[in-house]
Amino acid sequence: MAVNSTPETPLPVGEVSRLIGGWIDRLGAVWVEGQITQLNRRPGAGVVFLTLRDPSYDISVSVTCFRQVYDDVADVVSEGARVVVLAKPEWYAPRGQLSLRATEIRPVGVGELLARLEQLKKSLAAEGLFAAERKKPLPFLPQLIGLVCGRASAAERDVLENARHRWPAVRFEVRNVPVQGVHAVPQVVRAVKELDALDDVDVIVVARGGGSVEDLLPFSDEQLVRAVAACRTPVVSAIGHEPDTPLLDYVADLRASTPTDAAKKVVPDVGEEYERVRALRDRARRCVESFLQREERGLAHALARPSIEDPHRMIDERADHVASLADRARRTLGHLLDRADSELTHTHARVVALSPAATLRRGYAVLQKADGHVVRSPDEVAAEETLRARVAEGEFVVRVDA
Repeated sequence: MAVNSTPETPLPVGEVSRLIGGWIDRLGAVWVEGQITQLNRRPGAGVVFLTLRDPSYDISVSVTCFRQVYDDVADVVSEGARVVVLAKPEWYAPRGQLSLRATEIRPVGVGELLARLEQLKKSLAAEGLFAAERKKPLPFLPQLIGLVCGRASAAERDVLENARHRWPAVRFEVRNVPVQGVHAVPQVVRAVKELDALDDVDVIVVARGGGSVEDLLPFSDEQLVRAVAACRTPVVSAIGHEPDTPLLDYVADLRASTPTDAAKKVVPDVGEEYERVRALRDRARRCVESFLQREERGLAHALARPSIEDPHRMIDERADHVASLADRARRTLGHLLDRADSELTHTHARVVALSPAATLRRGYAVLQKADGHVVRSPDEVAAEETLRARVAEGEFVVRVDA
């Protein structure tokens, strides 16, 4: 419930602290999960002081409990352990400090952690964060590699040495962060985001050596998984050894079994690339030489053909044949013309022999009336009728005698 106050009637600090304590008392006992970062067991003291921290966020809260409550789990709970406590929030008004009064502490076992991780894995997979189509391809030859790892760690040395051995010119932008414990998640997330914001970084490698399930828990944190899923730069996960599979492996664009394997997958080997180029060059030379030899054989075969070796041979052969046909045609036409000429001469002779002019030259005459009608019978003329007589050399007039 809101409290009425004005600049003229402000509430005293003590009153505000009292009201806060009243509101907190209403919350009652709650179950709280976190990781123990500090543990203070003073000899002879009846109260144990702990600091409980949320591994995913930069938030801590003080916890107190009676010594007997902690002694029940002292053999399995120490600094760094994940626990679930039943506690009632308390407000210490004189100092304005919030704490939890625990009445029961339960360690979170590995089996329970794995079960929670499996449930989280299914939930994130259902959102599509692990889908293959979201994976971004790695560049063939990255110029600048972002590396997130522990300071002076074996993982950092393995990545740097193997990458530079394979490609000496490669450069790194390294972010050293805690890779286990309560501070790991926020700092790893911050480092990944910083590297992703750099335009020169071509790929990001998150590397850590092997460890227990609890040690690798930060790399299965939901906040880190979502941060990697949101990266525009390809991310390679190189956490632990081959059997270790934190959730980061599923959301990353490429999973490497070890930090050394990450260096081999991210950076090409200069010697292998030179050898591959040499092999490809030799293969190309063999292909070109084989092609040229095949074409040379084809050209030699074509040049050996008679039509190419003596191109005028076909023309000469055809010319003789054409000349032979022309001679044959000429002879045939001459025979035809001679035969036609002979036939024409015989026909002309017969025509001349049978023509009226030839008959007239033999002494015959043709009589015609004045109208040109040829007289064929004596009955066709009358006495004293004038006729025209036509002979071989001309014509003249005759009169019919009674």
